[in-house]
Amino acid sequence: MPYYRFEKLDVWKLARQFVNVIYKISKEFPKDELFCLTSQIRRATLSIMLNITEGSDRKSDQEFIRFLRIAFTSMEEVIACTYVALDQGYMSKERFNFIYDKSNELAKKLNALINSLK
Repeated sequence: MPYYRFEKLDVWKLARQFVNVIYKISKEFPKDELFCLTSQIRRATLSIMLNITEGSDRKSDQEFIRFLRIAFTSMEEVIACTYVALDQGYMSKERFNFIYDKSNELAKKLNALINSLK
């Protein structure tokens, strides 16, 4: 049974799934990218989930919205990293499209939550 507010949010659950997708795919990046692209894409993905978490416990909806917007920009950072991975041949176009589709699903949930809090 969920105890924390964020655990009840569908957008947080989706962000958690997105983290797992990115971690799995980025394991296949070259070892020489471990401290660069692999680290960056993972940190950006974690930032999505963690900003939703942190914002959910804020005292006002405006503060929560601010954290949700940070989560959204972190998601855009993940997509920018996937473009680099695609361009460098670290992932297939199919994998890129899969991540892109998942990010769009997450973006819609983030925007819906932001709009509901306004």
